[in-house]
Amino acid sequence: MIYPDTFKFLTDLVRNNNREWFQANKEQYDKAHANVLTFTDELITELAKADTGVDAKLNSKKCVMRIYRDVRFSKDKSPYKSHFAVGRLTQHKVVEIGFYLQIEPGKSFVAGGYWLPQGEHLKAIRQEIDYNAAEFKEIIDAPTFKKNFGEFRDQEKLKTLPKGYDADNENIELLKLKSFIAYRDLTDKELTGPNAAKNIAALCAQIHPLNIFLNNAIN
Repeated sequence: MIYPDTFKFLTDLVRNNNREWFQANKEQYDKAHANVLTFTDELITELAKADTGVDAKLNSKKCVMRIYRDVRFSKDKSPYKSHFAVGRLTQHKVVEIGFYLQIEPGKSFVAGGYWLPQGEHLKAIRQEIDYNAAEFKEIIDAPTFKKNFGEFRDQEKLKTLPKGYDADNENIELLKLKSFIAYRDLTDKELTGPNAAKNIAALCAQIHPLNIFLNNAIN
């Protein structure tokens, strides 16, 4: 589970996002970071037990991302992120396809799929949806999937037709999608509960068929 003190550290960091405060509270950061690493180990174990394709030997240290922001090209010069991010939870050849967990007070979420694919990847995904629309819709229109992740078609779309597709294509609204993400908000209570890792893994198991479809489209 994620400890309340980890959320408290992040709350305090938002109010004091500067290097002086961070260095003075480095011990609190180290404890929070250690908690996230331990939780990620628990999550990897549960993901391996569930039907997600994640290997139990996945290294949590390679999954938990740095809290330091790259501010070189940003107007916001805050040196630290306001959250802990856990990514690279995947065994797919395309590393962008997998699971992602963001831990942030009042703003945590779990997600899977492929965010903003570009070039040949986007072209391949659209082609696969066009060729195998029934299979794709069976995944995203499953009652449990919709209950947990909402309407898949409501994601950001192109305002114009994607190249190579006509307006009368019966799946044009799916083909207009810019991202192919399943996303669910998580309350602080869901993350601090004793079954947090197991419950998140169960959500990821519901996303797994989407990941397989997207990975197969590209490979």
